[in-house]
Amino acid sequence: MPAPALNFPPELLLQAQGIRVAFFDVDGVLTDGGLYLSDQGEALKRFHILDGLGLKLLQRGGITPAVVTGRDSAPLRARMQALGIEQVHYGTEDKAPAAQRTLQALGLDWSQAAAIGDDWPDLPVLRRCAFAAAPANAHAEVKAAAAYVTQAAGGHGAAREFCDLLLVAAGRYAQLLEAYR
Repeated sequence: MPAPALNFPPELLLQAQGIRVAFFDVDGVLTDGGLYLSDQGEALKRFHILDGLGLKLLQRGGITPAVVTGRDSAPLRARMQALGIEQVHYGTEDKAPAAQRTLQALGLDWSQAAAIGDDWPDLPVLRRCAFAAAPANAHAEVKAAAAYVTQAAGGHGAAREFCDLLLVAAGRYAQLLEAYR
């Protein structure tokens, strides 16, 4: 079996060890942050397929993906259901209390949590988590709060990159990859 092509700096992997839950923002992380509006005014969202598999791989790797988003829409709910994401907080402007409820429900604490976000409303969660990340196109204040800034932009594989990093840090990446060889 050849070694995985993906690698991260050892010091970064040490920071990301012990993560049991990963919080994701939606707009600007799981989507490109753009709002597409139909003729009827319905918001449409574009999700990247790489990110979707990353969320599924996290679940298989023993890390619970949780979504905390300020918006709510039928397309978003359909995507989360299709991915089997059970820990979701929709229409949540104050994200830290929602994340805290998820931690309590899972019997975890902030030292076992990671998060990825792109804008100011994500900062309270990012600053409490043991490991914080931001997409390449995140706001400067969010990048400054992050231990890791992805190479990919939000909605273009940033969430997958975050998932991969967490799986490598947990020692599960190579095993999960083997199923696809």
